[in-house]
Amino acid sequence: MLRRDFNLGALGAGLLGALSLGQASAQQHVITSTGQGMEGDITSTGPHRRRGQAPTTAPLSPMSPVGSVPPPGSAPAATILVLGDSLSAEYGIPRGKGWVALLADKLQNERPDVRVVNASISGDTTAGGRSRLPAMLDQVRPVQVVIELGGNDALRGLDLTSTQNNLEAMIQACRAVNARVVLVGMQIPPNYGPDYSAKFTAMFANLAKKYRTGLVPFFLQGIADVPDAPKLFQPDRIHPREEAHPRMLTNVWPEIKKNL
Repeated sequence: MLRRDFNLGALGAGLLGALSLGQASAQQHVITSTGQGMEGDITSTGPHRRRGQAPTTAPLSPMSPVGSVPPPGSAPAATILVLGDSLSAEYGIPRGKGWVALLADKLQNERPDVRVVNASISGDTTAGGRSRLPAMLDQVRPVQVVIELGGNDALRGLDLTSTQNNLEAMIQACRAVNARVVLVGMQIPPNYGPDYSAKFTAMFANLAKKYRTGLVPFFLQGIADVPDAPKLFQPDRIHPREEAHPRMLTNVWPEIKKNL
């Protein structure tokens, strides 16, 4: 997703390679307690204790069914659901070092009543996210959904009308359950022409304005648009290195905080 030295073949292999496997496995995993995307796992920071309550040594249990009563001594946690692709699924970096895991750590300190569920899958598209979202909303019951999808649509040259329709459907599904939305925007190189790239970038802002959602204009600001950008990316020149993920969180955090 670098805006210079762009190699479409490498991008397609890097971001789309895990699509079919990731989508299949994501439907089978139970929410666990680590907070990373794990290339198809659906994971969570787990239940939080009440303010001032001593920590428990009891093992974390799978998420309770919809309508169930929380375990004794635990507070019903407000949940942020992150629905993204490889940029949020810790592709190529150690587990627990991605921006979503860093978000979970930040919330533990600043808002221990809020947990994070990372349902990101490498290679996912807006169509994949749209198909997965209803079940996730039913299971997770989030107060906020961070939608970080669309980059793979552009890399495949998919029709922008379809991408926009998918994003709109996801926003509407979130609004139907009173979950606030943060759209994470992306910019792409002009491989499909400057008109396509400009319309792709504007799509996120237009949807955010129409539905009054939160908006991160460019997820990789300060990473892909700086002179030393190659140093911040893995050898594939697609995925940010571990040291870039704090900046990714910095880009997203103001909108997440605003919408809590």
